[in-house]
Amino acid sequence: MPVADCAVTASGFRGYTGEAMAMGERAPLAIIDAPASGRMAVAEAIMNIAAAPIESLGDVTLSANWMAACGHPGEDAALFDTVQAVAMELCPALGIAIPVGKDSLSMKTVWQQQGREQSVTSPLSLVVSAFAAVTDIRRALTPALRSDAGQSDLLLVDLAAGRLRLGGSALAQVHAQLGNECPDVDDAAALREFFADLQWLNAQGLVLAYHDRSDGGLIVSLCEMAFAGHVGLQINLDPLGADPVAALFAEELGAVIQIRRAHRDRVLDRFAASPSLNGHVHLLGATSDDDQLHIDHGGKTIMSAPRSALYRAWRETSFHMQALRDDPACAREEFERADDPRARPLHASLGFDPGEDVCAPFIGGRRPRVAILREQGVNGHVEMAAAFDRAGFDASDVHMTDILEERVSLNDFQGIAACGGFSYGDVLGAGGGWAGTVMYNERSRMAFGEFFGRDDTFALGVCNGCQMFAHLGELVGGAEHWPRFDRNRSEQFEARLVMVEICESASIFFTGMQGSVLPVPVAHGEGRAVFRDDSDLRAVQEQQLVCLRYVEGAGQPAIGYPANPNGSRDGITGLTTPDGRVTILMPHPERVIRSVQHSWHPADWGEDGPWLRMFRNARTWLA
Repeated sequence: MPVADCAVTASGFRGYTGEAMAMGERAPLAIIDAPASGRMAVAEAIMNIAAAPIESLGDVTLSANWMAACGHPGEDAALFDTVQAVAMELCPALGIAIPVGKDSLSMKTVWQQQGREQSVTSPLSLVVSAFAAVTDIRRALTPALRSDAGQSDLLLVDLAAGRLRLGGSALAQVHAQLGNECPDVDDAAALREFFADLQWLNAQGLVLAYHDRSDGGLIVSLCEMAFAGHVGLQINLDPLGADPVAALFAEELGAVIQIRRAHRDRVLDRFAASPSLNGHVHLLGATSDDDQLHIDHGGKTIMSAPRSALYRAWRETSFHMQALRDDPACAREEFERADDPRARPLHASLGFDPGEDVCAPFIGGRRPRVAILREQGVNGHVEMAAAFDRAGFDASDVHMTDILEERVSLNDFQGIAACGGFSYGDVLGAGGGWAGTVMYNERSRMAFGEFFGRDDTFALGVCNGCQMFAHLGELVGGAEHWPRFDRNRSEQFEARLVMVEICESASIFFTGMQGSVLPVPVAHGEGRAVFRDDSDLRAVQEQQLVCLRYVEGAGQPAIGYPANPNGSRDGITGLTTPDGRVTILMPHPERVIRSVQHSWHPADWGEDGPWLRMFRNARTWLA
């Protein structure tokens, strides 16, 4: 569910520090009040990045992208006033800086048509990007409402002090209106105090979920939180005044937070101690089990609708755009999942303990050498090396040119891993091009043939590496029935978190993991397994060479999009050889060896993610 307020990355493979990035833009407001649009863009970026654990507001750095039609009547003055409002007034009041940015100041085009001059002029726009160091990536907040934390409450923190201005809002736009008064940053102190209070509450573990309301209004924030959490809501708007429509659709500064009911007094006391926020934190309601969104005002229910119906409405515009850009059938399948009983939230069902280190008996002993293979453009080699290193291997960076020029010999390694990334600029058939480097060079063909021929070696191919190994059937014993991997059925690069099942197979990587169902990231443009004929498909199934497949929420093979993101037959996305020594996968398990690397994971997972087990299995096999 793409509703997160900010992006968070880890700064390393061991610690918990990181970086966060968020954006803010309120271009429609510039038609009403240009300086207000600039101030709101800055404020929205700050409200979004506040979801990440940051030491202080002063640690946030901004980048400003200014766009204007200079020379058009009134636009030069609007640009001057907005730059002054943002750079000379608001940012100094917040204690932050804008050290970098760019500008596009010719946002007007003019042409002749049927002897008359035509023109299109873009209004002033400011897009703000916010960056900051993150103290603990485990504390990053998301809009996903929690249903596993006991009784909870939803609070609205209103930074607009009760103002409900509808100018420039989505509500105004759908009624072909603009409005005369738009949201603004009326009190910079309120923004500073809110940022500090939220960071303190988050550090104390008092916030379960968080979402900014300034882009779409309160109704959009509540719906998106319900969509992400797969829960219903019971909301009462009485604390927000006499106009429920304005309360729901005003895109003022503010945020909705979910807290445990037992912590309500403690949270309210913290906000009450901030002068600009005191009296402007309101109890909205709570989650419900009926999967409906109920909204009351003045003792009456003014809205009651199934979450699935609201989700379809929320997705509809995107669906129509996607149907034009992507494969229309895939777009339709994704849109219809809102009512599909098979579509369950992300979950995990493990047949093993991810915290168990099966390599523990070998700690302090030898570290077998594994070659992390790269070709031009491959960018997944560092994370692959980190996964093998964590499992007790000595990982070496080996480029194909090292093999071709005999600087490195595969005889010195017991394992090889061909990595993913944009090999050859990710042109069509990039994995085939990589395989050609092996097959059509005498040195490399001999080197790989000898390596695969040894019985004390293993090989792993992921993404582009999966494509590459699939073309080496002549060298890989038992791979004659493997498919090739063609362009995704969606006709798009697929980057998402999907559910997979680890199938019964001989793969050394999945020993003891068979039957487990869990999420894994995918990131590829060509991942659709295509078999030469049905006999090859039957062969890999009958010989149990399929080691990984996409599944629906109930566990059956995923056929439709996006549970099956590339359109592979029977959801097949990983294969192995009869002896299990060579395994190819389209997903990226090496990117989630730590629990914290998952965008979602069960609360009871420890430091080690379940996918680390496959690399530990390889180390155990060599013992």
